[in-house]
Amino acid sequence: MIIHRALLALCMLSQLTACIATESVAPFERAYLAEEGMQWEPNPRNEKLKGHVYTSKEASSGGAGASGGGCGCN
Repeated sequence: MIIHRALLALCMLSQLTACIATESVAPFERAYLAEEGMQWEPNPRNEKLKGHVYTSKEASSGGAGASGGGCGCN
């Protein structure tokens, strides 16, 4: 019974250590990761406009920093 617990603990520990292994990015690879195609939002200006329109139409605020009513006034 003790051997089974020790084996189970060893398996759990090995799986846990496999999850926390990270790889660093070399300085010469950072330019590739900063390319436009790798961004979450390809066009930040367009996304900001969409967020502004959404918050003004929904008459809600929060998260994007814009506020206003359905009329579009601030």
